[in-house]
Amino acid sequence: MGREIERREALKCMAWAGTGALYALSGGIARSAILDGAGTGAAPAAGFTFLQLSDSHIGFDKAANPDARATYREAIAKVKALAVKPDFIIHTGDITQLSRDNEFDDADQILRETGIPAFFVPGEHDMVDEGGGKAFLDRHGKGSKGAGWFSFDHQGVHFVGLVNVADLKPGGMGNLGAAQLAWLKADLAGRSASTPIVVFAHIPLWTVYEQWGWGTGDAQVALALLKRFGSVTILNGHIHQIVQKVEGRMTFHTARSTAFPQPAPGTAPSPGPQVVPPGQLRSMLGITDVTFRRGDQRIALIDSTLV
Repeated sequence: MGREIERREALKCMAWAGTGALYALSGGIARSAILDGAGTGAAPAAGFTFLQLSDSHIGFDKAANPDARATYREAIAKVKALAVKPDFIIHTGDITQLSRDNEFDDADQILRETGIPAFFVPGEHDMVDEGGGKAFLDRHGKGSKGAGWFSFDHQGVHFVGLVNVADLKPGGMGNLGAAQLAWLKADLAGRSASTPIVVFAHIPLWTVYEQWGWGTGDAQVALALLKRFGSVTILNGHIHQIVQKVEGRMTFHTARSTAFPQPAPGTAPSPGPQVVPPGQLRSMLGITDVTFRRGDQRIALIDSTLV
């Protein structure tokens, strides 16, 4: 009993720096390779790989990181150096700082250097234009529903991109809304419970820290729809730090930003860009190796920083 409590506490407290997670899926099992190590030429045993990036905040140029474009380029350079390229990339939001055209253009140009297809969900910073997200949808929302939600299948795995930042109030919790939840119910209906599911959104789908709005108010409705599946991986950004949780057959994982860190929950008066000594910044931005095995509640993370 003591060991089980200790294991659970360790799962709650795992926190490594990371901005990109390289996943390899085979037969419903998601495995991963450290991006730095993956350049050795060792191919995944079978299945496929995909990469998660998050919170690039192109256009941010404050004290916490005077050039978010530069650190994004460093992350992309690691992707380009891979000997085995991932099948696609997912970006879990806050591509830009202020939803400006030049910010989206720069982000697209940098990412395009990889030559790898990419899928996007918006962060709140991608929806502050006068059109309330029109700039994002014009670029990355083709074929999506509502504010940008969508799904697709890849080699037997079902991927679902959700939007929980529409009409987000400052400091408020994320929200999926009735229309998106109805769509999700229909999207999952009829799928076998053995189908591996990967869900990705910007704000975490569990409450990390309610006082800072680090959670999604109606997430339990979505999680109830996902509960019957034997393998569910949920990926988020927003909080700029690695926090993970395993609940039943669901694994929750948040990614670091490629731009700047944020304080740990409750350690500052409010969330926001955290200024660290210049020599430490890249040690707090990095890449994360995640291994998930279907039917096994344990998840392992190893990070490699931008230093």
